[in-house]
Amino acid sequence: MTTSVKEVSYQRKSALIAGTSLIIMALASFFSYGFVHETLVVQGDPIATFNNIASLNNLFKAEILGWVIILICDFVVAWAFYIFLKPIHQSLSLLGAWLRLTYSTILGIAIMNLIFVLLLSKHTNYLSSFQIEQTQSLMMLFLEAFESIWSIGLIVFGGHLLIVGYVTFKSDSIPKVIGIGLLLASIGYMVIHLSKTFLSQYDAAIAILNLVFMLPMIIGELGFGIWLLLRGGKLPKGA
Repeated sequence: MTTSVKEVSYQRKSALIAGTSLIIMALASFFSYGFVHETLVVQGDPIATFNNIASLNNLFKAEILGWVIILICDFVVAWAFYIFLKPIHQSLSLLGAWLRLTYSTILGIAIMNLIFVLLLSKHTNYLSSFQIEQTQSLMMLFLEAFESIWSIGLIVFGGHLLIVGYVTFKSDSIPKVIGIGLLLASIGYMVIHLSKTFLSQYDAAIAILNLVFMLPMIIGELGFGIWLLLRGGKLPKGA
């Protein structure tokens, strides 16, 4: 009986850690990408983008900090998901954790491009040999590299969600709607970002796919995070 109580306690702690990290990631992502990045980066306009980042340098630094927080939380979630899902299917849970760690590594490489952008936005001596137009073009190149590398990483992330979605769907304690949401979200991530990587000319179709899969992504990922905080690892009522 003591072992059972310890196991439940360990599961509850991993659920709380995973749920808290997922909520933090959602908030940081909304700030860094949904607010700052979308505000400062003007697609197809290197002059406006350069001026925005140069004049609002501290805000851009805050965006980078947000991405670093997301990266740290990703590593934490990879571990917490493995601990929480291991009793359901150990080998698949381990595979899911490795896929998320792989995605996190790719995200880390993508974030490095934002640091290069930050350096380009500063008026330092070693940039004096560049004309302003060259600096602006380099900045846009690194921003596009960030988007492209992150997009490739999200294909791997979709594979991670496919594993997690399958394992949660097989669970008797996790609501089936969360498992279905995660599975649909995984398909969305893979289809959208494979299209961005190999079929980028179909921007309109990709935008539609983003809208179609937005709801399952929210239900699956954010819903799972909230469920983990409220119910994850708890004994069923009457147990």
